[in-house]
Amino acid sequence: MKIRSPAVAGAFYDARPERLESDVRRHLPADASPESALGAIVPHAGYVYSGPVAGAVYARLRIPRTVVVLCPNHTGRGKPAALELSDAWRTPLGDVPIDKAAAERLMTLAPSIEPDAEAHRREHSLEVQLPFLQVRRSDVAVVPVCLGEPRLDLCREVGEALAALRSEGDEPPLILASSDMNHYESREVGRRKDDLALSCAERLDPEGLFRTVLTESISMCGFLPATALLFAARAAGGSRGRVVARRDSGDETGDTSSVVGYAGVIID
Repeated sequence: MKIRSPAVAGAFYDARPERLESDVRRHLPADASPESALGAIVPHAGYVYSGPVAGAVYARLRIPRTVVVLCPNHTGRGKPAALELSDAWRTPLGDVPIDKAAAERLMTLAPSIEPDAEAHRREHSLEVQLPFLQVRRSDVAVVPVCLGEPRLDLCREVGEALAALRSEGDEPPLILASSDMNHYESREVGRRKDDLALSCAERLDPEGLFRTVLTESISMCGFLPATALLFAARAAGGSRGRVVARRDSGDETGDTSSVVGYAGVIID
């Protein structure tokens, strides 16, 4: 088997299986009721910072057998739209298989998506989602897609292909967009900028999100995955986005002069 090995175990999350599972479960609110959803925006920082927000999202989601995870490209490596086609991705909790049939179908529906392992080799933003998915559903399979070129037409192509993919099976895949919010400005400035971006997500406005991030200089690292998700939601008849949790790195460090924002948004 071809396995994609963990790149950030022991850094962004604990490399010890028992401790990792305990950390994930600690971040999942016990009183949340899982429901079916079209998708979600989920943060991807170290669990000590963004884990509570990620957990608030995952606890509210019914996890289907297949989850498409869209992530940004922090390294600049690889293709503009890259799908990793290993047999499985390994985490300390075990191996997460790739849904090869769904992956091949997605590349047919969106020809700009190309098979490419290089874009994913050192990328953390998709990997950190997997332990949450594994804890919530042990037999989950994923379709890992990395988006790295800021083109609205590419986001539209990927999003509309995902909507078509969801319409074809008996159990539609969940679509996750991995993204943190604004980076390294004061809490006041970051909150204002994040409000602008989240307003677009709540309205399911992909063009508005793409334009707002660029014109307002919002350093939302996963705005391309989020834009693609919003295109998918629009094409699939989604109704709304719901912000279910927010925090920033200052909640952990106590320093609010330079923070990274985190938000969890569920797309119905």
